[in-house]
Amino acid sequence: MTRSRLVRTVMWATLAFLYLPIAVVVVMSFNASSNLFVWRGFSLEWYPAVFQSAAIMEGLRNTLVVAASAMVLATFLGTLLAVGIHRYTRGGLIRAFAIAPALLPDLLLAIGLLSLFSLLSITLGLHSVIIAHTAFAMAFVAAIVLARLAHLDPSLEEASLDLGAGPARTFVRVTLPQLLPGVVAGAVLAFTLSLDEFVIAFFTAAPTTPTLPIAIYSMVRFGVTPEVNALATMLLFVSMLAVIGAQRLTRVTELIRT
Repeated sequence: MTRSRLVRTVMWATLAFLYLPIAVVVVMSFNASSNLFVWRGFSLEWYPAVFQSAAIMEGLRNTLVVAASAMVLATFLGTLLAVGIHRYTRGGLIRAFAIAPALLPDLLLAIGLLSLFSLLSITLGLHSVIIAHTAFAMAFVAAIVLARLAHLDPSLEEASLDLGAGPARTFVRVTLPQLLPGVVAGAVLAFTLSLDEFVIAFFTAAPTTPTLPIAIYSMVRFGVTPEVNALATMLLFVSMLAVIGAQRLTRVTELIRT
């Protein structure tokens, strides 16, 4: 009983450590006072103020363009990379290299990408951020799809080929539907990672095309404002909706497949 209580105490303390700061941000986003440490009543005034900020709106537009583009590219390339590794390689060396960008420190990856862009004389802008985020998120997509591939039944593909379907048709009609839950999960993860990624974007973006995390950093250097709390709360709910939507879509695809 003592051990059980200790485990529960540690669990609840860990959850409080993780989520209490987030709860504070959410609560303070409804504070009527501009002073973050003084509660003066409930108010929604800071939420319209977010949309009236030119810096936030510009950063949001840039971030949505980058996140959507990186999600599509990373999902496509990461899925093909995972399928190629699963089918045509043996051992773990190439697999380790494929998912290395997900394990490397963001600072190291950012400096390496910036050096590569300089070597190739590629000007910085939204396109460079998209390339950088694609390289970063593609490793996560590949890892998720590889895990899904490990549980597929190879006899289904063999049966499709024996019945006269070509490799391309077999992949589209047999393999891809089975991979769809993993692909969807990888796409959602790629979008959310790109949405709030700061270090790589800071090194690979041009000063004239800041992403939303860069714009927020510029605002909080002199202190957190109520608008930032409101923006963080909205991003939190968007992320939660994306995760719930991905879970629902994954469940639907599983039901359709079965």
